[in-house]
Amino acid sequence: MNWEQLLSLKRFGDTNKRIRKEQDETRLGFEVDYDRVIFSSEFRSLQDKTQVIPLSQTDFVHTRLTHSLEVSVVGRSLGRLTGKKLLEKYPHLQNIHGYQANDFGAIVAAAALAHDIGNPPFGHSGEKAIGEFFKTGSGKTYKEQLTDKEYQDLCDFEGNANGFKILTESRAGRQGGLRLSYATLGAFMKYPKESLPKKPTNHISDKKYGFFQSEKEAFIDVANELGLLERSKTDISYSRHPLAFLVEAADDICYTIIDFEDGINLGLIQEEFALEYLINIVRDKIKTKNYYALTNKQDRVSYLRALAIGTLIDEAVNIFMANEEAILKGEFNSALLDKSKYEAQIKDIIKISVENIYQSTEVIDKEIAGYGVLNTLLETYTNAINKVYHNSASNYDKLILKGLPKTIKIEDDSLYNRLLSVCNYIALLSDSKAILEYKKIKGIEF
Repeated sequence: MNWEQLLSLKRFGDTNKRIRKEQDETRLGFEVDYDRVIFSSEFRSLQDKTQVIPLSQTDFVHTRLTHSLEVSVVGRSLGRLTGKKLLEKYPHLQNIHGYQANDFGAIVAAAALAHDIGNPPFGHSGEKAIGEFFKTGSGKTYKEQLTDKEYQDLCDFEGNANGFKILTESRAGRQGGLRLSYATLGAFMKYPKESLPKKPTNHISDKKYGFFQSEKEAFIDVANELGLLERSKTDISYSRHPLAFLVEAADDICYTIIDFEDGINLGLIQEEFALEYLINIVRDKIKTKNYYALTNKQDRVSYLRALAIGTLIDEAVNIFMANEEAILKGEFNSALLDKSKYEAQIKDIIKISVENIYQSTEVIDKEIAGYGVLNTLLETYTNAINKVYHNSASNYDKLILKGLPKTIKIEDDSLYNRLLSVCNYIALLSDSKAILEYKKIKGIEF
């Protein structure tokens, strides 16, 4: 892979290339990507979606929206610092093509901002709830009518693939989806493969999948434009865009450190754990006098959190640059922070977060409720659209569909497209909206 191709300013849906030196510096194309994501309705729904603590009434607990904004800020720093070093290594990118260090920051920031845009309500349990509806629930009756890859898309419903669908799917008046640059779309695609074969190797790119069969052609178009390397001759699988490693690192840094901070502020993790584990990361940067001048727990934890994020940003950039040539060749096969000298401390923090936050009674109870909500919505909506398609709908089915948006492909001849359309709609619901629709169906509230 080469950086000239990887930094493509061409917009999805365009036919012509865009030249960096011809860009308006006051509104650079990569920065427009960020604006388009943040003004999208899909992004706004993240303000009422679970990050860790579902439906929390506590102000300081993160939602998907605040998490995405923070990942974007960290991603911008990672991109700018890496861009500066890359331009020193490849001066022609700046001297001949006109790229600046901030371009790298803008690409990573926009992709990081969008990284959770396809995630369903109720956190990661939302993905599992949708998948299990088709794998072991009522939805398994559709298996024989779908191809293996179509069925696998539904059984392992993936927020990353749904995000790619949101960013690229055309509809009336919106050709090319959000029409982001190819560079940003490439950086967004952490798992550049289809749903089967499932985890064919231990390579980080094979951990999940990155597009549904409905977006297969769009995905191949992006991969070809960017010059991503093919990893399989039999199935669709490519090496990552190098900047996807930075998007992943930004997410890893934020959920490791900030979820830990949320747990401490909620009282789920004792403050002394923060001192022990965070200080091990920031030992070389901490100013003892400043730290002991802080008089309350939130300020002390916030101070350590800021230092930890800064330390891990520098660490991720150094690891990226040390492996940059292997990354371009598609030979680097792990997350950046898996190579970190702080790997043991990071694993300790995640272990404590899993035990005290992710498996807390509050989280588990809300996830159980989320399964029930999403299963009811899926069963009701898939039954209704398929009965309408086959002219066997009851009055109830017709009433249900009147409440759904026009974007759902009720009349599509492809069963796969109809089912995926319902999943996409449900995934776009906020936690509160999903509960509201569930109550409406159950007749709990009028």
